[in-house]
Amino acid sequence: MARRAGVALSSVSRVLNDHPDVSENMRSRVLEAIAELGYEPNLLAASLRRGSSRMIGFIVPDLRNPLFGSIVTAAQDGLSQQGYAAVITTSSSDADRDADMARLLRHRQVDALIVSLADQTREDLIEELRRFRGPIVLLDREVDGLEDASIVETDHGSGMEQATRHLLSLGHERVALLTGSLQVRPSAQRVQAFREAYRQSALPYPEDLVRPVGFAPEFGERSTVELLRRPSPPTALIVGSNQLLTGVLRSLRRLGIRPGVDIAVVSCDDVPLSELHNPPITVIDRDVTEIGSSAARLALERLNNPDTPPRRVVLPTTLVLRDSTHSPHG
Repeated sequence: MARRAGVALSSVSRVLNDHPDVSENMRSRVLEAIAELGYEPNLLAASLRRGSSRMIGFIVPDLRNPLFGSIVTAAQDGLSQQGYAAVITTSSSDADRDADMARLLRHRQVDALIVSLADQTREDLIEELRRFRGPIVLLDREVDGLEDASIVETDHGSGMEQATRHLLSLGHERVALLTGSLQVRPSAQRVQAFREAYRQSALPYPEDLVRPVGFAPEFGERSTVELLRRPSPPTALIVGSNQLLTGVLRSLRRLGIRPGVDIAVVSCDDVPLSELHNPPITVIDRDVTEIGSSAARLALERLNNPDTPPRRVVLPTTLVLRDSTHSPHG
């Protein structure tokens, strides 16, 4: 290739490694020779030489969830602009698989990790993450013993408090909350804010209507049936994820109960299901694109300058009112 381009081998190396000290004339000659010869660089060998794989590992619970699809897409856009590729793994919201995926990505020698954990308290998982030597960015998780990680978090409490107060102001006294396990930060924040809104209202806290069970649709489906069969059922539901919402709506339809007419419904995250449902669902919204973009920025900051301390980015939530919330009196 060097002979075809009429340059030294060192010049070819500088072009292939995108060295800044290369003239445009030399770059053009080398690239033309590459095209003529059909040369494909050995990326593995190059990564071993420079001590960097130029890959960022992702661990997310479920890419079928449009929330995580949007986050990963936004992060990929930011990473690719800096020459990094994403290696995406899923855990199916299983802490054991989280640990397995963290181990796999460490062995694959990715340069950084961006992770959303199924259980932020699992010691074996935390220990596996401690073994990783590159930057770690946590998505909406607070992990004791992982103080060197950067964090992108959402202010779930603010949005939940707004939603609960809105329903209470309409006259709902029996509001149910379905959300994920309390072993993850978003659910813990939501339950705390829900409780606080009730405390400030002076209404009795409906402990029997709080279900921190999980984020899968089947949990939403089961919990909805159980709640509505109680002697004193809720007149409103707050649903802690778009996947839970799928199960909730499935049960409501089967029971002949109409959101926005027979029961008020609020969900989390503005996905197509909530916007296009009839009636459209009131949501606690957040900017999922900014979550992904922020995660990429925090990872790149520390890759470009390892002495940069970890940072925390806090993103807001907003209540988007639609026709699924109404007074319990019609």
